[in-house]
Amino acid sequence: MGARERGGLIGWCRLLFTDILFPGKADADTRVRRLSLLLVLLLPAILLYPTRGFHLLEPDEGRYAQIPKEMLVNDSWVVPTLQGEPYLDKPPLMYWLTALSYRAFGISQESARLVPALCVHFTILVVYLIGRRSVGERSAFWAAMLLSVAPGFVSVARLLLLDGLLVLCVTTSVLCGFEAVRTSKLKRGWWIAAAVASGLGFLTKGPISEVLLFVPLWVYGFLMREGVKNPSPTPPLSGEGLNTEEGSAPPSFLGKGVGGLGSSRSPAVVRWYWYLTFFGVVFAVNLPWYVAIYFREPQFLKYFFWEHNVMRFLQPFDHLQPIWYYVPILLGGLLPGTLLFAAYFWRLLRPAPGDSANRSSAGGFWLLTGAWCVFFFSCSGSKLPTYVLPAYPFLCLAIGEFVARTKWNTAFRTRALIGGMAALVMVAHYVAVPWYARERSPFGRPELVERFVSDHDVAVVCFPRNCDSLAFYHDRSDMRNVRTKSVNQLMVDCHHRPRTVILFTHHDSLQGFKNTLPPSLEIVETSTLKRKGKSLLDKFAGATPWGLCDVAVVVPKYHVPPRDGAE
Repeated sequence: MGARERGGLIGWCRLLFTDILFPGKADADTRVRRLSLLLVLLLPAILLYPTRGFHLLEPDEGRYAQIPKEMLVNDSWVVPTLQGEPYLDKPPLMYWLTALSYRAFGISQESARLVPALCVHFTILVVYLIGRRSVGERSAFWAAMLLSVAPGFVSVARLLLLDGLLVLCVTTSVLCGFEAVRTSKLKRGWWIAAAVASGLGFLTKGPISEVLLFVPLWVYGFLMREGVKNPSPTPPLSGEGLNTEEGSAPPSFLGKGVGGLGSSRSPAVVRWYWYLTFFGVVFAVNLPWYVAIYFREPQFLKYFFWEHNVMRFLQPFDHLQPIWYYVPILLGGLLPGTLLFAAYFWRLLRPAPGDSANRSSAGGFWLLTGAWCVFFFSCSGSKLPTYVLPAYPFLCLAIGEFVARTKWNTAFRTRALIGGMAALVMVAHYVAVPWYARERSPFGRPELVERFVSDHDVAVVCFPRNCDSLAFYHDRSDMRNVRTKSVNQLMVDCHHRPRTVILFTHHDSLQGFKNTLPPSLEIVETSTLKRKGKSLLDKFAGATPWGLCDVAVVVPKYHVPPRDGAE
C-alpha cells in the first residue's frame, strides 16, 4: 500500500478502485441453472416475438424497411439504395440481415422486425451466458432479468433500427474482450471472438464498437496493475472453453467457468502483436465490402467516416441536445433497475460493515464500462435516445452483482419489481404501441392516402422529407424526395407531367407550396391527415402522423411534353 500511496493521484485512484470500492472476489459459482436459463429464454421471447406486427414508424423504421427491400428486389447487395438512389449513411450489415429475413419469411413488417428482436434476445442471452463467467451465475441472471424488462432497452432496441444489432455486437465484444484479459494470461480464443464481434459492429455502424471496447479495458488494466492482492495464478478448471493453450477447445458458453477465481489477479498484458491480430480480424470482416463500395461509390469513405463519424461528434449538424440529455432517459429506461442502482450507489458511498467484500473488481469493470458509454455519448453534441443503448447491458451487470450478493437476492420486492415491470412492458408491447403506431403511421388511415399512391403510373413526390413507409407498403421505389431548396425544380417538373402527387411531410409545407405556386399550375385535389380536434388524446398521439401531413394533386394548366430522359 505504501508504494501506491507514494504514487500520488494515480496511486490513489488504484487504491480507491481495488481496496475501497471493489476489493472483493466475484462469486465462483458459474454453473448454468436450468430454471434461470429457461426464464432468460422465455421472458424476452414473450415480450418480443408476438409483437412485431405494428405499423412502421416514420422516419427510421420506414427507411430501414425499404432499403433492404430494394436490395433484395434489385439483387444489389453492395450499394444500399433508398427510392432508387444510393444511401451511404451507414454500412450494410443490418440491411443484409433484414433482406435475408425477407427472403426466408416474405417481405413484411414482421419479417423486418425479426432481426432486431433476435438481436435483443441474443444480447440478453450473452449477458447471462458469458457474464456469469466474471461475476457468477446469480449476478448474471439478475442482470439478464433486469435487462429483459428495462423499457428503455427491450422496447426501443426491438424497433427496426441499427442500434439493436450494434448493441449485440458491442456487448458480445466487450464480454469476450474482458473474458480474454481478466486473468493473468491472455485467452486467445476469447480475444479473437471479441475481434469478430467488434468487426461486425464496425460493419453495422462504424468504429464506435472499438471505442466502446478498448477504453474501459485499458482503464481497468491501468487501475488493476498495481492493485493486485494475489499475483499467483489460479489453475484453470479442465474444459475451460477459450483458454490460452494451443489447440484449445472452442468456446463453451454452457460449461463451467473460472468465475471470480481470477478476478483478484492482475489482468493480462496484451502484447502489440495481439492488437495487430485483433484489427486484422476487424479488417478481414469489413474490407471486402469497403473495397467494393469504394469502387462503385468513391465518395462513400469520406462521407461516412468524416461527416457521419468525426464531424457529427465534434461539430454536430442535427439532433443537438445538452450534455445531461441521457440522465432522464436512463432513469426511466432502466426501471426497475434505476431503483436498485440508487441502492447500489448509496452503498458505494456509505458502505455497511462487510459490504466491500461483496463488490468484485469484475463488477467494477461493468460499472466502469457502462459509465464510459454514457460519458462518451454525452460528450457528443448529436444525441438520440437510441445512441446510449450499449450502456444498458453493462449497467445491468453491475446492478445484477449488487442484487445477487445482498439481501435483494432473496427479497420478495425484487421479484415484485421485475414482475410488475414485465407486466407493464407486456401491456405496452401488446396494446399501447400497436395503437400508437397506427395513430402515428402514414398508413394508419389508408382511406386518406391509398388512392393517391397506388397507381404506379402517377409520379409521387415527397416534400420536403421522405415518407418511406408508404413506399414500403405500396411496393414503390420511385417516390422521389425534393428538399425545400429544390422546390422551383419540382414546379418545373410538374409542368412535364400530366399529374403529380405530392406528399407534404411537414405541418406547414402545403401552405408554403400554395403561396409559391405559379399560375401555370393548379392543385385539383387535396387530402389532409391532420386531426381537427385538440383533445388530450390528440396531444398524446399527435395532431398528424409521423412523416405525413397533407396530400395534394398538382396538374399543369398547359401540359408540356416530357423532356428527353425525364420521368
